[in-house]
Amino acid sequence: MEKFMIIGERIHCIAPPIRKAIAERDPEPILKRAIEQLDAGAHVIDFNIGPAERDGAEIMTWGVQLLQSELNNVPLALDTANKDALEAGLKVYDRTHGKPIINSADNGGRKHLIELAGEYDAAIIALCAKEGIPADKDETMAYCTELIEAGAMAGLDPETDMYFDPLCLVIKGMQDKQMDVLAAIREMTEMGLKTTGGVSNVSNGCPKHIRPILDSNWIAMAMANGFSSGIINPLDKEMMQAIKSCDIIRNASLYADSYLEVQELGFEYK
Repeated sequence: MEKFMIIGERIHCIAPPIRKAIAERDPEPILKRAIEQLDAGAHVIDFNIGPAERDGAEIMTWGVQLLQSELNNVPLALDTANKDALEAGLKVYDRTHGKPIINSADNGGRKHLIELAGEYDAAIIALCAKEGIPADKDETMAYCTELIEAGAMAGLDPETDMYFDPLCLVIKGMQDKQMDVLAAIREMTEMGLKTTGGVSNVSNGCPKHIRPILDSNWIAMAMANGFSSGIINPLDKEMMQAIKSCDIIRNASLYADSYLEVQELGFEYK
């Protein structure tokens, strides 16, 4: 079994220091957050520029070239709904360590991004939703099936080029939907598909001291159902301990008494 893939979420334009760095094209805050996440065990860095309706292509080109040139062609997830920005990033992406990941398509207004992934031989995160939250597991799986078909039509291999996101839903307000999400993860896994999702959504709105507890326990349950990747904060110690422990239990990592202390770099960037 493959180890759980960690996609670091901390380079996000919603964070004031990152928003300012992007606006000023200041590399230091961007590189600092990337290095922190890689040191903590991230395998992929998500570069989220938001809608980027103005100068999106220029921003994405700058960010991709900055991160990859400074960090040994680090694997990246290119995160924006702006197709032109995605295309600009894909054109300059260095594939030394694998394909870029587009974050993300869905079964609605962003479905066309699957065609972009096919055109540029990229991987893509496929959000199993269309408009709003799926009513139940069956609706989630119906969208998953349609996204598989769209990927195949675009020349993607659904088992290797697509990461299916069942929607990690907030517990505070959607507690009754959590088992449906876990059931969808299990069904996708049984189909041979890779899964991912934004795990911090689970505890959104909860008190700060509770969030790591909920997130780490949720991810343990998700990994027990086959969850293969997560968009997370790798600086969350409890989350990383849960992931390391689950990889041991799933026989994806070799046990040692010091396994929590061993620093297993997700990516050699130096």
